Amino acid sequence: MIRNEVPSAIAPIQPVVSLTEVTDEQLALYADLIYRRTGIRVVPQKKTLLSNRVRRRLRETGIAGFDEYYEHLKRLRADDAEWDEFLQEITTHETYLFRDENHWQWFRGTYLPQLAAEARSGSRPCSLRIWSAASSTGDEAFTAACCIAACLPNCSKWQVRILGTDIGIGAVAQAKTARFSERAIRLVPQEYKGRYFTKDAQANPWQARPVLTGMVAFRQHNLLDPLRERPFDVVFLKNVLIYFAPTSKKKVVENVRSLVAPGGLLVAGAAEGIGDLLKDYVRLQTWLYQRPQK
Repeated sequence: MIRNEVPSAIAPIQPVVSLTEVTDEQLALYADLIYRRTGIRVVPQKKTLLSNRVRRRLRETGIAGFDEYYEHLKRLRADDAEWDEFLQEITTHETYLFRDENHWQWFRGTYLPQLAAEARSGSRPCSLRIWSAASSTGDEAFTAACCIAACLPNCSKWQVRILGTDIGIGAVAQAKTARFSERAIRLVPQEYKGRYFTKDAQANPWQARPVLTGMVAFRQHNLLDPLRERPFDVVFLKNVLIYFAPTSKKKVVENVRSLVAPGGLLVAGAAEGIGDLLKDYVRLQTWLYQRPQK
């Protein structure tokens, strides 16, 4: 007689778990974990995006499902490589050199000439400190370096320090290579490409020359934490606060504003919405704020 029993040597077939999207409950757990670790807000409208990004990490790690991956993340330290990979997945945004051209027109055409004039008159030393907060892969920091090298007279006699920071360990590691893709460098003026970069056959073919790399440094930093540095003449805080909830946005701005030197400038992104948090600053443009001298 033929028996309809599963032989003991063969494991029963397990039901296939659907991994199409996180549930509302799972979304809330992930959102809370992300917020507590980074201050970044994940709104319900990002459910599909979060689901897609988590699925990528499931494929990479071999972890079975959304719940299991959440439990895995909870156990990780903030500096763990997998936590960093996950964070980069959910905060990925496009970055490239000379983004927001009007900002760089001001920097080259107004700010640097004014700086040079003040140095010639003896009203300021030949030094310049810049902070590129949330610098991602270094595009903004190297744009500033290009402008300084090209437009600041006697640049070699100046002490220039451009610090780029980002929460992403992988982004910082890439920034330190000083290499960029064709897409990232597409808006760099042609004369700057030949003068300040070399090109080879690597995946990111454009390599910044020492005249630029000598100005910049990068390190990992969470904007929710104070940065232990002397104040800066210019701080770029662009295209990052859109990710933050109001409470964490306020904390970030408090941390940043404490590092703008008296008379220094804060360059913000168009959609950052921080005007109410800088009421004691002078608003020079919709995106440009100056800290009073006293």
